[in-house]
Amino acid sequence: MAYLAERKNAGLSASSVNRALAAVRGFHKYLLREGIADRNPLVRIELARVWMRLPGTLNREEMNHLLEQPLPDGNAGLRDRAMLELMYATGLRASELIHLKMNDISWQVGFLSTMGKGGKARIVPIGRCAFDCLRRYIEESRPRLIKGRQSDLLFLNRSGQGLTRQGFWKIVRKYALRAGLGTKVHPHTFRHSFATHLLEGGADLRSVQMMLGHADISTTQIYTHVTRERLRDVHRKYHPRS
Repeated sequence: MAYLAERKNAGLSASSVNRALAAVRGFHKYLLREGIADRNPLVRIELARVWMRLPGTLNREEMNHLLEQPLPDGNAGLRDRAMLELMYATGLRASELIHLKMNDISWQVGFLSTMGKGGKARIVPIGRCAFDCLRRYIEESRPRLIKGRQSDLLFLNRSGQGLTRQGFWKIVRKYALRAGLGTKVHPHTFRHSFATHLLEGGADLRSVQMMLGHADISTTQIYTHVTRERLRDVHRKYHPRS
């Protein structure tokens, strides 16, 4: 108990304290198994409560303002608008976006296929706005970026090669600053906002889980807490007796 209290007083998070407790429990189980001790004094000690960190999201007005930042009058602008629109429309991870290939897009039905964590494939609808921006990028910008080279990657940099995660992060940060959103926006913000806005609009949790590629629906359920927090904020702000 004194050890755990010392860990907590040292400023460790609840998750870190729980890992320390698990290690000490494992040591005492070993002592019991070897006959060195006759009881485990930690068996009745409960794990520390872990508060769930809610993901950062943009509201719809902020997201629309961010998506309008790339100027569609050049190769990079058309590409960047298509990437941002696609991220918000599909909830892709940054790594999934930069590894998309040309044949991952089903133009006839308006879906894309991607390989997520653990090599798990999924298909996601693209949506009209992202589809239109993507088509324009493919027709006008990508042929000039590829510069006669051979590449099956969908999104290319100025050298006609695939983007890196760091390169995409810099693109997102540039437009976030231009939109006056500061540094709170990162690539995963699009994924968080995608899920939150779907649930706020009435989408069922199972469908959102499938589009995000979550193996466990409990991972998706964190976004229901986000929407509840927003409802609570509205209630506190506008209800006369809140």
